[in-house]
Amino acid sequence: MSFFATAQHEKERLQYFTSPEGRDDLYQYNQKERRTVLEVLEDFPSVQMPFEWLVQLVPPLKPRAFSISSSPSAHPGQVDLTVNVVSWTTPFKRKRSGLCSTWLANLDPHQSTVIPAWFQKGSLPPPSPLEPLILIGPGTGCAPFRGFIEERSIQSQSSTTAPIMFFFGCRNEENDFLYRDFWSHHSQEEGVLSEAKGGGFFVAFSRDQPQKVYVQHKMRENSARVWDLLSEGAAVYVAGSSTKMPSDVLEAFEEIVSKESGLPSESAVRWVRALERAGKYHVEAWS
Repeated sequence: MSFFATAQHEKERLQYFTSPEGRDDLYQYNQKERRTVLEVLEDFPSVQMPFEWLVQLVPPLKPRAFSISSSPSAHPGQVDLTVNVVSWTTPFKRKRSGLCSTWLANLDPHQSTVIPAWFQKGSLPPPSPLEPLILIGPGTGCAPFRGFIEERSIQSQSSTTAPIMFFFGCRNEENDFLYRDFWSHHSQEEGVLSEAKGGGFFVAFSRDQPQKVYVQHKMRENSARVWDLLSEGAAVYVAGSSTKMPSDVLEAFEEIVSKESGLPSESAVRWVRALERAGKYHVEAWS
């Protein structure tokens, strides 16, 4: 850009950004503010870059990966997605929106829109209907488990199925309780999440009370039931944000195993690690 800038002050500013001394200012200007290519070009209007150069320098948009949140048995020929519409405020108080999620949110559901899509095998293997499940999926982490539960509900109509415990978390009951009616329906007496069938649905609203409550707190509150399913050979599935949640959930499992089995903490850690080695502790986390 500095090579093609005709205004001297813009040329000097761009050259400063590329110098060792300007590295921190470049980070503040660009990465922290998440400026787009168009915004940068608008900030330096004297830059007359040939189009051939521009298309070679601008990186292509990356594909977005989403977990399928439906069962093909329940919805043949249809794929459901659970997408969080991304928005945030930059350090300079500018409102920013996610590119793909905002575009999807603005689509007209009454119009047909062609969207290129690729299907890849997920990192969460489909469970056997006879395998008890402990699912932990706060926020949009619930997406794959909605499909799991739809699938098991259909399986339960023709054969015996194992129980499911599901721990879901969100900020507020009124604002982001995703699929509230769906979980409630499958938690009723004959549902695959019902306590009558050995399962259960447990939700943590982290911001509805002075003290924050997360999925790991609900797990500890129901430690005996968690241990019962683990003792029966349950598989554990964890999905959601890759920040602290997966490590906090793992620590909660280690504490539950130690408390309910009477094992010392070091042995409980090895017990949970053995679950991982046996392919019965699955994590799908994203940033």
